[in-house]
Amino acid sequence: MNIRTIRAEDNSKIEAIIRNVLIEFGGNRSGLAWEDESLGHLSDFYNQEGRAYWVALDESGKLLGGCGIAEYGLPEDNICELQKMYLLTEARGKGIAADLLEASLRFAKQHYKSCYLETLQNMEAANRFYIKHGFRKLDAPLAGSDHFACDAWYIQEFDLNQ
Repeated sequence: MNIRTIRAEDNSKIEAIIRNVLIEFGGNRSGLAWEDESLGHLSDFYNQEGRAYWVALDESGKLLGGCGIAEYGLPEDNICELQKMYLLTEARGKGIAADLLEASLRFAKQHYKSCYLETLQNMEAANRFYIKHGFRKLDAPLAGSDHFACDAWYIQEFDLNQ
């Protein structure tokens, strides 16, 4: 397996993966990533200071999924958001998500003091995954979310002395 930053030629493949997973979990509706303007051109969206997106590919070069980091809220809050972490069904449970998360958090710790994420409660494996990897569940979303249909929110604060 290979993890690298997204390229323009990955855009349509990762968009298809994201849309298929959203359909699988009933997320093909308003207030979720389904309607994000950037979904068809993630390589452009994440090609900015403080943002990055990684994709995972198998040995044959097949794109398996991805995960990104972008700023969240006001610059002075110094918070980023873990975004668009989706994997093909066949890629789940194999450690790929952990590798993508590791790359994302390594980047996030260089630029931000904490990392926020929003998801759906019915994505039960994802919710367990986030807690296992150091995220703390919140009772409500942080102010400023565009994804009003999300119903599970998490945050991880970074120890900037490490």
